Amino acid sequence: MIWTDLRRIIKAGITNFWRTGTVSLSSVFIFTVTLYFLGSLIFLQAVLDYTLTQIKDRVDVNTYFTIATDESKILSIKKKLEALPEVASVNYTSRDEALAQFKKRHENDYLTLQALDELGDNPLGASLNIKAKDPSQYESVVRFLQSDSLGAQSGGLIDKINYNQNKSVIERLSGIINGSKKIGFGVAFALAILSILITFNTIRLVIYVAREEIGIMQLVGANDSYVRGPFIVGGIMYGIFSAIFALILFVPTTIWFGETTTSFFGGINIFDYYMSNFLEIAFILLLSGVLLGAISSVLAVRKYLK
Repeated sequence: MIWTDLRRIIKAGITNFWRTGTVSLSSVFIFTVTLYFLGSLIFLQAVLDYTLTQIKDRVDVNTYFTIATDESKILSIKKKLEALPEVASVNYTSRDEALAQFKKRHENDYLTLQALDELGDNPLGASLNIKAKDPSQYESVVRFLQSDSLGAQSGGLIDKINYNQNKSVIERLSGIINGSKKIGFGVAFALAILSILITFNTIRLVIYVAREEIGIMQLVGANDSYVRGPFIVGGIMYGIFSAIFALILFVPTTIWFGETTTSFFGGINIFDYYMSNFLEIAFILLLSGVLLGAISSVLAVRKYLK
């Protein structure tokens, strides 16, 4: 009995979907636009995450030691830094390596190289390049370098830490990361609310078109679930068809912008990203369409029946 009623409800919902062709088409169009923007938000977040990751990889803190500092002491500090949970990696540059890199950077600057030769000694100290796991953790790493427990600062081992020079960049980057997450959640929430409101009014329009049929069904004793069921099925169909159309539209869109994102954002191709994550994106859009259609239909039908 239950399966028979369910089959009738689904059949009635499909019939109503095709019978109200113009209204169904307009509803599918609105759903498609909504899901298209939702999918675009997924791509935007992917591009933003990739870009921020690239920037994070380029942010670091360099600690320069005095010329008189023994290499063994620097390597001891390096080992202590690597033990910190905030630190991702620590690279050591010796005095000879620093001199070689300096000469390579100024290989076309004859006066600088000549002045360096006249010194007769290597004026550059060794350094440690520190990368934290998160930009917000650099300050704690610097505090560790300056602490008395390490003894580097108080013992006159450290000549300079370039944290203050990079601090504004690090703080700005941390703000961008946190802000982008908040904006992403805010936009997604706003789109969801907008979709429900639009779909709510669309389903009410469909109900208005079929108001006489609903009245007859109620007069002959049809229960509320049988009256509501076909409209809920119709709302779900709006979501399914709209998700399919949105997925199709993303193919030319991602192909068109693929080369642009590759060249502008430094390596990510959104078409390749779309193809490699197609199943996940399709599941998100289908689930979003079905949920929004069903929720909006339930709300609209309940309000009308009251």
